[in-house]
Amino acid sequence: MADSSKEDFLRLIKRVGAFLTVKISNLWRHLDSRSVGAIAGLAFAVLFTWRLLRTPRGQQRRQPKRPGPPASTSNSGNIASSDDVSNPAEDSKTQDVIDEFFQPVKLTLSEIVRQRLSEGRKVTCRLLGVILEENGPEELQKQVTVRSSVLEVLLEITKFCDVYLMEQVLDDESEKKVILALEEAGIFTSGGLIKDKVLFCSTENGRSSFVRQLEPDWHIDSNPEIVHQLSRFIRYQLHISSVKNERAASNVFTATSLEQFFGCV
Repeated sequence: MADSSKEDFLRLIKRVGAFLTVKISNLWRHLDSRSVGAIAGLAFAVLFTWRLLRTPRGQQRRQPKRPGPPASTSNSGNIASSDDVSNPAEDSKTQDVIDEFFQPVKLTLSEIVRQRLSEGRKVTCRLLGVILEENGPEELQKQVTVRSSVLEVLLEITKFCDVYLMEQVLDDESEKKVILALEEAGIFTSGGLIKDKVLFCSTENGRSSFVRQLEPDWHIDSNPEIVHQLSRFIRYQLHISSVKNERAASNVFTATSLEQFFGCV
């Protein structure tokens, strides 16, 4: 009974090895450093156990052979060992176990944000077209609407990043409307973002000057010209655009929305 259990275990180890190469390539993209360490430890433990259980052929206890009728020489080459015959039901069960064990690790939003921002600690972000539904300063004179789908990601970024929001406005009334809309959306309640870090300017170049003075790790913008101008000075940029354009530089990433960049849609 013990020998049978050992043979079953060794057969499982062999099948794990057959599937491991394919599975690990998909798994690797979803693991953080802690998960990689855990998998490496598990692999070591499995290898160690396998080496302990493996017994040299010379030391295996020989079973007495009972005399039997001689096999036909014409058919002896066609007879396969029972150990080499693959059992489809067993193969399916083994793969189910492996698939379940190697399910991709599901990261939390906090882990995703940290990973995507490469542990950057200061972020600047324009409002129009990214945080707000409106796309031009003229629209802010009429109404200001915060995009509800971006709130969760934005609040998560403010938990561990120094965040500055900025926008071009045409008058003081627009500034007040923007601040009020952000306040009503609950952006200032988490404590990570305060009203003094919402900056306003009268031109697009003014926003570019803000960014260069603040020297963030990341700048998020929807204006391709601003992104291009800043690519030489800012470590990383995220260009929010509904149209997929060629990357302006190796340090510029593109997404249709802030939440899409962090995998929340």
